[in-house]
Amino acid sequence: MTPERKIPDRRGRKARRTRDTLAQAAFELVLDRGLRNVTVEEIAEAADVDRRTFSRYFPSKEAAALDSLRGDGDRINAALKARPAPEPPLLAYRRAVLDWLADPGAEPWHRRPRIFDLLVVAEREPTLYAVFHHIRVDAQEDSIAIVADRLGVDPRQDIRPAVTVAAGAGALLAAQAAWVRGGRPAALPDLVAEAFDALSADLLGDPPPAPEQRLPPPGQLRDTAGTADTTSPTSPTEEAEGTEATP
Repeated sequence: MTPERKIPDRRGRKARRTRDTLAQAAFELVLDRGLRNVTVEEIAEAADVDRRTFSRYFPSKEAAALDSLRGDGDRINAALKARPAPEPPLLAYRRAVLDWLADPGAEPWHRRPRIFDLLVVAEREPTLYAVFHHIRVDAQEDSIAIVADRLGVDPRQDIRPAVTVAAGAGALLAAQAAWVRGGRPAALPDLVAEAFDALSADLLGDPPPAPEQRLPPPGQLRDTAGTADTTSPTSPTEEAEGTEATP
């Protein structure tokens, strides 16, 4: 490799280290002191860079604090790409998420130190949660492209990839919310499996009729006073007067 090609690689590695250092500083300061008690200048100082350098990498302290979560969407999407082609899309998405959660090398949320604490804070801080939402949307856009490729369709013309990803990502989000609010850091994989199980045909079936729409059994019709109708069956003459004859 020529020296001209080494220089860009070296610069890229340095830029990656600077970004990671800023993100780690923001992550720790926000968790230790609270989002509202941390400034961008303090994050830059903790990373031993100036304010201008911070702005080259992140638009806000929230983006820096959550930067470690951005790679998780990439990991899920890599697992989704690796799923066998014959799998139905939603099943492939489910198994990709579970593959990520089961891979120690991927450092899923329940195995990564203080991620649980970070998401607890994100639930309470609107600006932090808004950034988290954008990170999820970016990952979902990539997921839609992957599902569309699996189906061999154009996602701009076929809605199925977007519906699949919306359903799968919604199950993951519901599990994450239950995880954070339940206070059990190790429970995430079980909650994710439970959330995907909830995406069953039962949720898509017709709801049972409301009680007032159900007809009582014959002979149990009630009059306006609320008593059971004990009169004899309607005679053919009365039936003809009240209804049209059946051909």
